[in-house]
Parts: sequence; structure tokens; C-alpha cells
Amino acid sequence: MARSSKAIFVVFFAVLFLLSSRPLLSQQSHFQTSFLAPAAIRLTNPASTVVVRAEHLPYLSELAKENKPETAAVFQPTPSDFLIQQAEERFQTGRKFYRDRDFERARTEFDAAIGLMLRASEGPTDRRLFESKLEDMVDTIHRDDLSGMGAAVTEEVPGFDKAPLDDVLTTTFPVDPRIKDKVQSEVKLTTSALPLVVNDTVLSYINYFNGRGHRTIEAGLERAGKYQPMVSRILAEEGIPQELIHLAQAESGFLPRAVSRAAAEGMWQFVKFRGNQYGLMQTPYSDDRLDPEKATRAAAHHLHDLYNEFGDWYLAIAAYNCGPGAVERAVERTGYADFWELRGRGVLPTETTNYVPIILAMTIMAKNAPEYGLDRISPDAPVEYDTITTVSPTSLALIGDLTDAPLPELMQLNPALLRSIAPGNFEMRVPKGTGEQVTAALDLIPAERRASWRMHRVEHGESLASVARLFSLSTSQIATANDLKDEPAPGDRLLIPVAYHETAAPLRTPRASAGKRTMTSAVVASRKTSAKPRSTTVSARRPLHPAAGTIAQLKDQNHSMIR
Repeated sequence: MARSSKAIFVVFFAVLFLLSSRPLLSQQSHFQTSFLAPAAIRLTNPASTVVVRAEHLPYLSELAKENKPETAAVFQPTPSDFLIQQAEERFQTGRKFYRDRDFERARTEFDAAIGLMLRASEGPTDRRLFESKLEDMVDTIHRDDLSGMGAAVTEEVPGFDKAPLDDVLTTTFPVDPRIKDKVQSEVKLTTSALPLVVNDTVLSYINYFNGRGHRTIEAGLERAGKYQPMVSRILAEEGIPQELIHLAQAESGFLPRAVSRAAAEGMWQFVKFRGNQYGLMQTPYSDDRLDPEKATRAAAHHLHDLYNEFGDWYLAIAAYNCGPGAVERAVERTGYADFWELRGRGVLPTETTNYVPIILAMTIMAKNAPEYGLDRISPDAPVEYDTITTVSPTSLALIGDLTDAPLPELMQLNPALLRSIAPGNFEMRVPKGTGEQVTAALDLIPAERRASWRMHRVEHGESLASVARLFSLSTSQIATANDLKDEPAPGDRLLIPVAYHETAAPLRTPRASAGKRTMTSAVVASRKTSAKPRSTTVSARRPLHPAAGTIAQLKDQNHSMIR
């Protein structure tokens, strides 16, 4: 697919998903777009040439500047360009209403602005600028939504961690000659499927990790407890020495969302193309490289392939770090298929020459834990979970409502998610023992509402009215969604129809075929599902969802979820 076409697909796929509910985007924009423009701009069309002041048409002025940076900007805007200009004007009007705290009119203008942007997607002069404007506009609207228009201000966005050995790989450390005999004696008594060599380089890293780097290896071994059973099982299944679990320790310190300076990601630090080669794919919502189990399986496959190629674990480990091509070229240049010989001749990258000794040092120390004060470590408990498969975009906040698990816990269970909404057909991990009840409860919520609707447990002292106020809804909305005839009792779980409202007929892009619906401009859904939801008025002529899961159904079908 051409780059521009792919960009269109990504933007529209994201917006299509996001347009399912009222609260707005949470993920910070990766674009910073200036609204400033040159003092004036000359617009041309077949009929006339008009000079327009920049402050009157800021988007078109910026567009001209982008496309004619060294000349008096003369160009012919497309119909889409004028739609984008109109969208910006509606957006700025919405911002004015927002500053005046007229939130309903602000929402109307914001909805109109997004709708115009979607219509403009057909043919903007500058696709990059259009996408940047759309992203920036949606993010700004969401920030307003969080801070003033009814959504909660709490914010949960998955973060990333620095790969702990980024700096160590390029650093050399002194050797303590007093430990050489001790380490050599330890290795003689150590059983290992990975050959263990003791030389000055390995000793220098043992000296480092036993000194000022001790906390680095301690923290890694503590976190290893979460994944050791899973990693050990997969390495055994793939015929990989168990000692190579320390490759993950060296790569990431067992941080599933570790990112290196070289843009490698995950516990096993795959760069994108290599991960794709082994089935680790990316979407706008997830990255398989960040999934510990999928990445472990891919790493084991990759190591198996590398060993089959080089017939030596040290060369396989080196190739894992710098790529098989670099090792192949080093072997061809020197005629030596020996890591230490290649290291001594300086034909491998510096990081790689230290990478293998680091793994050997970690292996020796872990296998002789009492000698290095590592026997007092309390490993983290193994990660346990049930797995469900989503059928539509589903909010982690909703899963938290159903399991009583805090959002950070769910994010830790699902590190591959880039947002707090899981896409459809995603293998979501939920707390152990909750899989069946989550599936049963989700079946009661319309699939298209699972990215926005919530479920609330009624506490002592709460009433239908107080719950409605909490979510900025009317009591009739909640009562209709749950088929309520009486006040809910403490412990009951209520479906909260967040962000549902009646919309106009969906907009169509010029290419939309007759009768085929495209996206509406009515709403942009929230990426931050941890935020307290907000809704707008629902027409009394149109019930929220008469087939929606009700509290009565929940009680009948899954009593344990209610009390």
C-alpha cells in the first residue's frame, strides 16, 4: 500500500473507532502544529486571484507556507482545503465558547469541526498537515473535555521504561584480580547448558554487578519472578538453554515495556522489522513486541534459527544483538567462527562485544547466588491471569468495573496495549478466576458500546440520583439501560450508558457508495477510559438501548457479579 493511502487508512481507522462515544481523545499528540502563518497569502482559482490576510485564513496560509516556502505562496486550494479551513474556524469558535464556559455550544462546534475534517479527508493538498491538524484538534478537544466539560481529570496512559543496560553496553569496568580464582572455582562446579567462560571481560562485569551495578541485577532478578515459569517453559519447548533467560535480563531487566535508544522494544528488545519477521505485529492500539509471552516465543524461535546458522551459542547471542548479517560479515572477513577471536580483532560492534560477557556474568552470578548476595532476593509472584478475546473495542476501565481490578493492574496484565482501550479480536488478560464472569457481563453490553459504557457497583448510601450525578447522566438514562423499576440496592451493578446520544444522519465522504454508512462527526470517543465519563442528553423518542444488559439480566445470568 502506498504511504499516503496507508496514512489515510490509519487516520480513518483510528477515528472510526474513536467515534463511538462522547468523551474525547486522551493520548498525547505526537504532532505539534503551529497555527501561525505568513502575513498574507495569494490564493488562485480558475476565475480570479485574491490576496487574503493570513489572520482570516490561518490554515490556508500555513498550507501555502508549507508548500511554497521560498516564494510568494501562490497555489490553488482544493475543496478539501476549504473544508479544513472551515473546520478550524468551527474549532476556534468552540474554543471561545469553552473559555466562556458555554460547554454545550462548545461541544456543538467541536463536533462540527471534526465532521468537517472527516469530509475533508478526500483530497487535502498536504496530507501530512491535514493529519497533523486532525490529531492536534482531537487531542486539544479532549484536554478541554477532561478539564472542564464533565470528564474526570484522572489520566492513565501506558508508559515506557528505559532499557536498563543501554549505558552499560558501551562502558568498560575494571577487573578485581582478587575474584578471578574464586570465580573460576565457582564455574568448575556449575552445571550449565550454556558454556561458561571466565576471562577479564566477564570478570569486569561480575565486578560491576557485584558493586555499583548490584541493584540493577537485583531488580532484574526480582522482576524475573513474574515471568520465569513462562519463559522457562517456552525455552524448553523450543530447545533453548535455560540460561538464556538472562538474555532477557540483559536486554530489558524483565521490563515488558522497555525501549532502547535503537528503538528496540519489549522484554526481548525486538526492533520492528525483526519482530514482524517472527510474528510480532503492530496496530494503532497494540504492539506484540510488548507482550511478554508472544515476545518470548519469538525470541526462542529467533535464537533457535541463529544457533542453526552459526552452530555456536556465543555467535548466536552476538547475532541476536547486532543482527546475523554483522556476524556473517565478521566471520567472512577473518575466517574465524569464534566469538572471542572476532571480539579480539575488533570486527564486531562495541555493544555486541560486551553483550555476550554481560550475559555470561549474569549467568555465573545467578547460578552462584549466595556468593554475590543474590540469595536474599524475593522474586515477584508469577503473573497469573485468565484470557478473554474481545469482539469489539473494549475499555480497560469497563473491565476494571467488572473485576474490581484497578486500571494500573489491568495495564500491567496487558503491556502490549498502547491505549487503555483494547481493539476487537484482542486476547485480553484479566485477573485469574474472573474470565468467565467478565465474558458473561460483556455479553450484556452492546458490542459497539464497550469502549465507552461503564458498570458501577452501588455503594451504601448511594441512590439512582446520586449515581446519575456521578456520571453526569439523567436518572431515566440509567433506569432505561438497566430496566429499573425501583431504587437499586447496595451491591447492585448498574450499566452506565456513557457517551451515548442521538446523532444526525452519518456523513458521507465523496467516495462512499450509496447506502453505505461512513463516519459521523458527532463525537470522538475517549482514549482515556480511566476518566469519569460524561454524557449528553438522549432524545426521549429514542431509548438508549432496549436490548441492553439490564440489572435484572445480570442478576439472573451472573449473580456473583452483582453481590
